[in-house]
Amino acid sequence: MAFEPQVVTSAGTAGTLAPAQNRVLRNTYLLLAISLVPTIFGAWLGVQLNFSFMAGSPFIGFMLFLAIAFGFFYAIEKTKNSAWGVAILLGFTFFMGLMLSRLIARTLGISNGGSLIALAFGGTAGIFFVMASLASTIKRDLSNMGKFLMVGVLLLIIAAVANIFLQIPALYLTIVVLAIGIFSALLLYDINRIITGGETNYVTATLNIYLDIYNIFANLLSLLGITSSD
Repeated sequence: MAFEPQVVTSAGTAGTLAPAQNRVLRNTYLLLAISLVPTIFGAWLGVQLNFSFMAGSPFIGFMLFLAIAFGFFYAIEKTKNSAWGVAILLGFTFFMGLMLSRLIARTLGISNGGSLIALAFGGTAGIFFVMASLASTIKRDLSNMGKFLMVGVLLLIIAAVANIFLQIPALYLTIVVLAIGIFSALLLYDINRIITGGETNYVTATLNIYLDIYNIFANLLSLLGITSSD
């Protein structure tokens, strides 16, 4: 028997996911799976080329990364209702793969680096499964979470920028742990928005969920690297 996500209708009773919402969710998951291909290729290419924005000046590199990322966000938002939106989104995921390559290369330099990457991938997949299951069965709209989670993301960015100069290991560890928690909650929030009809465009939905998963994986891999015996 096919699994049918349950949501609460306006009358307060549980019902199956509406066809339009089911279509957005299905297309989002499909595009999300496709987006992993350019991400993996970008990460592989970045490792081969020893790519890094941060080598010269971490602060300037971080600001340049944010400028390019927000440029992609703007372009995706403007083209989200056309095929160009999908193409630009895939270009963005390739770029994010490049940005991930430095962390991948550093992890591969550890004796058990390959195992750590596999463990981070498995952990991220597990978090996704749990949050997707919760979003499908939860009995209320979680839209009120959005503003608090975005404040959390903003504080994380500020703390990350500050630690470029402060270089405090304890602060870095705190940022990593909090990022895993915040982006896991954002993953629940973003999937719930699709299911409850708050997000109706699958390109935008894919971008949001991709960023959640990317940040969970990157910070989980960082945490595993920090706690590695090496």
